[in-house]
Amino acid sequence: MNSLTLPEPIAAYFAAEHKPEALARCFAAQAVMKDDGHTYAGVDAIKAFIAEASAKYSATSMPFALEREDDFQIVRAKVTGNFPGSPIDLSYRFRLERGLIASLEITA
Repeated sequence: MNSLTLPEPIAAYFAAEHKPEALARCFAAQAVMKDDGHTYAGVDAIKAFIAEASAKYSATSMPFALEREDDFQIVRAKVTGNFPGSPIDLSYRFRLERGLIASLEITA
């Protein structure tokens, strides 16, 4: 990762790439994640999606920008992997609660 300073749960999320168990620990029990037109509710659903996507796309993310918008932390990252259009810059819209990710929406 570069010198971008991310809040701890977000830094842990990016550091745990390709490790679904570690990624799952970044989320609150009732967290909601939206990615690729789908919504995943709860840690088990999020972990299953992350494991499948990691195996399928072997994507790596390099965060390069962080901004705040109301209660959200928005991270822009260059994502490279085995998918059409790679590499691509994606937005990760995080809402944090009690030191964990309560919601995450990933968009192009």
